[in-house]
Amino acid sequence: MDALLELGTLLRTWRGRLQPVDVGSPFGSTSTRTAGLRREEVAWLAGVSPDYVKRLEQGRAHPTASVVYALARALRLSEAETATALRLAGHASDLRTLMPRRITPSVRRILDRLPDTPVGVFDAAWTRLDQNPLWTALTGDPRGHGSRDDNLVWRNFLGEPSRVRHPQPEEYRASLVADLHRVQIRYPNDSELASLVAALRQHSGEFARLWDCSVLGEHGNERKTIDHPELGPIELDCDIVTVQGTELRLIVFTAEPDTTAADQLQLLSVIGSQRLSTA
Repeated sequence: MDALLELGTLLRTWRGRLQPVDVGSPFGSTSTRTAGLRREEVAWLAGVSPDYVKRLEQGRAHPTASVVYALARALRLSEAETATALRLAGHASDLRTLMPRRITPSVRRILDRLPDTPVGVFDAAWTRLDQNPLWTALTGDPRGHGSRDDNLVWRNFLGEPSRVRHPQPEEYRASLVADLHRVQIRYPNDSELASLVAALRQHSGEFARLWDCSVLGEHGNERKTIDHPELGPIELDCDIVTVQGTELRLIVFTAEPDTTAADQLQLLSVIGSQRLSTA
């Protein structure tokens, strides 16, 4: 069987074993729906179009490694299944040189079991891969699909302003660049990472200047202010946890007990992303 046709068959099988409740689908459910996820739901989770998912399942599209990883996250694939999908898509030679982008089951449990704490999951290059509902409510950012708009470095140099304020923005950006430089040296054959760096250097003079300084480092913890449109400024501690063996980064926002920020975060966990009534 042709490799892409075999991949399409597997994608249909993997789609059929999940239910919307398993992945937090926003499409809801009805009594007449068929078993498994719809193509539209897989597309939403992976950040691609439904038509592209259809073409993949028919063996008529050749996905990049980053798309395979996005589908693996959407379909909750195991490490072995992800490796199989990469091989069938023609990326077998990259398996040991690609930067890890797969979210492990244990990290998913962290997202599920910390409903009162905003948590975002990022890869080593600071691309947001997933998040829990409270992260969405706090930051206002839609669920991460692994695109450039989900990348912290891209967003800080070329993207739209976010709700998050940094006490020392220049130092923050320099720290991000130094960290990304270290990661790029570690994964020199990752084409998606190389493309991100090249685009940043081309379109941002500040990024290019910082990159050419050849400073290597790690981005660390920092206290931040989140300007929430209804609750106002929320002062939170921001901690970064690296998951050993996967190089995933967890960004976790917490508040000191018995503070205004703690009360704001608790209220946000109740109202979620719904807007407060102005009546």
